[in-house]
Amino acid sequence: MSELSADRRLMARAIQLAGKGLYTTEPNPRVGCVLAYDDEIVGEGWHVRAGEGHAEVNALAQAGERARGATAYVTLEPCSHFGKTPPCADALVAAGVSRVVAAMQDPNPQVAGRGLQRLRDAGIEVVCGLLEAEAQQLNPGFIKRMQQGLPWVRLKLAMSMDGRTAMASGESQWITGPQARADVQRLRARSGAVISGADSVLLDDSALTVRAAELGLEPELAQTVAARQPLRVLIDGRLRVPLTRRLFRETGPVLVVCSDTVQREAEYQASGAQLLAMPGESQQVDLPQLLRELARRGCNEVLVESGAGLAGAFWRAGLVDELIIYMAPRLLGSNARPLLELPFDSMAEAMDIEVTDMRAIGRDWRITARRAT
Repeated sequence: MSELSADRRLMARAIQLAGKGLYTTEPNPRVGCVLAYDDEIVGEGWHVRAGEGHAEVNALAQAGERARGATAYVTLEPCSHFGKTPPCADALVAAGVSRVVAAMQDPNPQVAGRGLQRLRDAGIEVVCGLLEAEAQQLNPGFIKRMQQGLPWVRLKLAMSMDGRTAMASGESQWITGPQARADVQRLRARSGAVISGADSVLLDDSALTVRAAELGLEPELAQTVAARQPLRVLIDGRLRVPLTRRLFRETGPVLVVCSDTVQREAEYQASGAQLLAMPGESQQVDLPQLLRELARRGCNEVLVESGAGLAGAFWRAGLVDELIIYMAPRLLGSNARPLLELPFDSMAEAMDIEVTDMRAIGRDWRITARRAT
């Protein structure tokens, strides 16, 4: 096998390992590492959760003395700074690896090439850029947060085949089947925050939690994933949602964002929620400011689950990176509510989207799309 073929195979394995941290590494990136000597794997590791050993350290621990002279395949440039753990670049140098292949440079300004340079300065051969696109797909939110100070935003919607999301009364449960709802649970689980609006919570009494029994994962993993609840963000400009709703009764952090706190911070704090004013225009919440705040709190990926009004506001503001639509094989009729509130009056205002993926999820279809460029 040629060196390039071996490199690609081993990097592909490192990417596979990184995926094991899909639900648990926030706010850190998902990273995998393989140590190989003469094409034989001598150590593997991935970053399991924030505050614990990084992928390289875990792989080195498995390899032991066999790491000396080996090649390290890592999906992200080894860190060069002290965080909650020591620099991984230093650990690779101390272990005596002879070569490091990194899929991509770390977008974190604290690293950004310094880790690779530290390895080169130690006499280690360094290659960077192998399977870079695949590695980037592991961490769209971390990359965007480091580069732009914003999280990766997914807008999730469920609709009938005639493009409706709820009856005129607001009744919407359940448009889609259990497999689609489990898929949404997994979207929540990989997110640092889940955002909804007052209208949705008032109509559905949504809790917005990750529920282990509904994830469709192995029981032990499901319990681990559900133990890390995302930040639940309620956009309630005029503070209309009563504190007796399920959102405030379920375990996990809650942030209520409004246009004016009207000195009710203590009331919300007593319910276990934080109240934060982010006034925008016309008594609405400033959505870009909210996303910057979530990024500051370490949220890499954000899931928006809301009605047509808030969903349309996010879309019109150009804040959506990925649109995920679950389409059920049923018709709700012309009196039912639309997918997004987009008050267009002419064909010239129509917006094109690019479908990047479409697949069956049980009896439903999941469409993944983005704004066409």
